[in-house]
This record gives sequence, structure tokens and C-alpha cells, in this order.
Amino acid sequence: MRLGVSLPRTAPDGSPLTGDAFIEGARLVERLGFDHAWSFDAIGRGFIIPDPLIAVSVAAGVTSRIEVGTCILQVPLRRPVELAHRILTAHLICRGRLLLGVGAGSTKADFDAIGVPFETRLRDMDESLALMRRLWAGEKVGAAQLGPWPAALGGPNVLIGSWRGKEWIPRAAKAFDGWIASGARSNFEAIAEGITRYREAGGTRAIVTNLVVDLDAPTKDVPGTEPFHMRCSPAEAAARLRRLADLGYDDAVLVPKVHTEAHLAALRALVK
Repeated sequence: MRLGVSLPRTAPDGSPLTGDAFIEGARLVERLGFDHAWSFDAIGRGFIIPDPLIAVSVAAGVTSRIEVGTCILQVPLRRPVELAHRILTAHLICRGRLLLGVGAGSTKADFDAIGVPFETRLRDMDESLALMRRLWAGEKVGAAQLGPWPAALGGPNVLIGSWRGKEWIPRAAKAFDGWIASGARSNFEAIAEGITRYREAGGTRAIVTNLVVDLDAPTKDVPGTEPFHMRCSPAEAAARLRRLADLGYDDAVLVPKVHTEAHLAALRALVK
């Protein structure tokens, strides 16, 4: 199983994030041997995190090996032509290492903050993805034509973020480059059921993200119907990752409580 980790949202000591702390955190993730680094997407919830496309572009610019990804970029919050342009730019800067995880969003506060409708988000995502893929391919759509750089033509790999979607999980398998499940939003039963449906539909790359980790927390069982997490001993955390790998997941994305070198090294050691 490939192992990734979220990019920093605070400095290592828990103080507010700085540019230097973010850059050093991205470099540390690569130096410790993680396979990928990820940025989340939230706005209007009373706290700030880095913009996902800027974050992955910076992370790619200061690293050379790891993949960088968004999990999950909420497509309906943005205007599709402008978003297609920004994604194409990030894809160019990331030099083929961008994993574009996209979704319709599930937190109404984000939509209220932007001033776009929450109720039409699934339709809006569907229409926006179709339009953006045409633009990335160099087509003219209405009055818009981006004229992609040759190095970015076609756009990045697109992975669909959906933890229960009856429609979107099969579509992720058949029409996109992968599927991203959410550990924070699911229980073990849902995680197991989702990967079964994804593989039955012919899906290839499957990633489970939002695995919140606290290796100092007391270990408690996670029944099949309880939210899945990694707040447990290192031995139990490693066992839970093996369970996910045995289900058929190719990658896991951990959310550490701090981005210190010692803590991240302990997380990296969970998968040999």
C-alpha cells in the first residue's frame, strides 16, 4: 500500500502556518519517504487552510518525487472555465505528479460562503467536469478556448471523491482515473462495500483519505458501523492499514495531529 499524508495546516509547534513552515513541511514529507502529499478544501467554516491548487503547486515546486493531490477539490464552488485554467496551470507546474481529487461537496457552509446553490451541486459538478475536460483537450467551448501548453494537454489525472455515491463510484471506475473514499465520513462497512462496487465496475486506483491519526490515544475498537479512525497504538494503526490494503485499497492518506519530523517518521513506519 502506498502511503500519503496531508500537507501542513499549522506550524510544527501548533502555531499559525507560515510560508516557510508549509514549504519545509512539504519537503519533510518527501524526505521521510511518503508516496504523496495532499491538500484539503474548505472555506467559510470559521478557519483557514491553504487553497488546494496553490498548495499542491508549491508542494510540487519544492519536491521532485512525490505525487501531490487534492482531496477533495469542491468543483461546484468555482466557475468552470476559470477553474479549468487554474487546474491546467497546476498540472503544468506539478510536472505530471498532480492527482486531481474532485467532488461535489457536502458541507453547506462552504456553498453559503461563496453564494452558490448547494442543492444543484451534483449536476453542477457533472457539467463542469465535462466542460473542463473539453477545454483541457484543446477544444473551444462557447467563447472559451484555453489553448493548453503541450506539456499540460489533456489535463491531470482526475479521481472522484465519493464515499457512498451509487452513481459516482461506478463512474469513477469507468470514466475517470480513480476513486477516493473518505475515512472520516465512513465506517468500515461502508469502506468495504464501496471498494467492492468500485472493483466490480472495473476501477483501478482506489485511495482512502481523511484517516485521522493519533498514535498516543488509547486504543479502542472500531466496530463496522462506527466512524473509521486511526486514534490508537502504532501496532493497531498498522493493523488497520493492513485491513484496508486487504480490502483492495491501493493508497491511504493520513491526517497527522502535528507535522513534526518525529511524528511523521512514526506514521511512515506504519507501512513497511
